[in-house]
Amino acid sequence: MKETSRGFTLDIAGYEKVMEGADMRAVVLTLDQGQNVPWHYHSSITDSFVCLKGPMVVETRAPRNTYVLNAGERCAVPPMTAHYVHGQNDGPCQFMVLQGAGEYDNVLVGGNPEL
Repeated sequence: MKETSRGFTLDIAGYEKVMEGADMRAVVLTLDQGQNVPWHYHSSITDSFVCLKGPMVVETRAPRNTYVLNAGERCAVPPMTAHYVHGQNDGPCQFMVLQGAGEYDNVLVGGNPEL
């Protein structure tokens, strides 16, 4: 998969690439207390989140939604949908992200997560 980032760097407890092929990627991200994946979107891929340790929260804009996931639960965020990921009450969490075919990009979205 081709990868690009625009203004996006993760400062998190753990990032493990489980597998990557020409049209599929699986990564496990670990967030410590207070850490998050900031508001961003992907131009052509869907992020499918699977909570491993939680609870975790996936927030989206346009449409506005809040998914609270416990271990074993999942949700998907389609392309061009800004999303923000963190532990519930800013607590720790761990999750797998599955990403399919397309160019993998991280486009940072400014603004306050409360908006």
